[in-house]
Amino acid sequence: MAVTPRTIIVSVAPVAHVGTVLPAGVENPLAPEQVAAEVVRCARAGAAMAHLHVRDPRGEQTFDLACYTRTLDLIRAESDIVIQGSTGGMSTLTLEQRCVSLQEPRTEVASLNMGSGNFVDGVYVYTLPDIRFWAAEMRRRDVVPELEVFEAGMLASIARLAEEGVLGQPLNYNFSLGFRGALPADPRHLAHLAAMLPPGSHWGLIHESMEDYRLVAVALGLGATAVRAGFEDGRHLSPGEPARSNVKLVTRLVDLVRLLGLRIATPAEARAILGVRRGRAS
Repeated sequence: MAVTPRTIIVSVAPVAHVGTVLPAGVENPLAPEQVAAEVVRCARAGAAMAHLHVRDPRGEQTFDLACYTRTLDLIRAESDIVIQGSTGGMSTLTLEQRCVSLQEPRTEVASLNMGSGNFVDGVYVYTLPDIRFWAAEMRRRDVVPELEVFEAGMLASIARLAEEGVLGQPLNYNFSLGFRGALPADPRHLAHLAAMLPPGSHWGLIHESMEDYRLVAVALGLGATAVRAGFEDGRHLSPGEPARSNVKLVTRLVDLVRLLGLRIATPAEARAILGVRRGRAS
């Protein structure tokens, strides 16, 4: 009997954070027209989901939805890619301001950090009451949370919130490794985290400052069903080989998935895996 290959969600995070050094001659897409064009090209290359922050024309985080909404208008004119909004951001913003992407009805999935942690020289603050607030807002708006895990202890918080009914099924875990001050991007840490999940869990990987695809390959070998590339995470195809666009990064990722004998999820398949309700894509 033929074995059906595992289906993998490929995501793209196309905009580098302000202050990130890009390879010479490479432009960070900031204007809605630029971001949307990159997302559409990445969707055609195999990306099923786009991770987007609410930014202003300079790339700074804002709680003004104008650029975000315009970007989604342009994307939806050409693609049914899953839209994931970010609820990450500066701790100086209010709880409502940090989850403003949920107010845009075309946001289908949203990142939800599962605890506080060191971040470079500061602290990223996500208390349990904060998380409960954002999770309730997502549930009220039928937005599916992607549970961002930076440390192993956050898995216990997820279990607690699931027992409380704050988080519903399916639980979409996402291991976020390589951030300065948090858990390094080491295969041993990834294997440990994956081994701690309940059997049959859906999980993915973000590799901050990614310069090659080795850890992604490890994740796929360990059973990941979601992987991500894009200027937000890394700007190189391999050490010393800069990527000239997000499409180059996504294409390399898609090629790796297929080389390992796995299938690339369509946006419709990604919605089914993640538990996205029908009707959110319009």
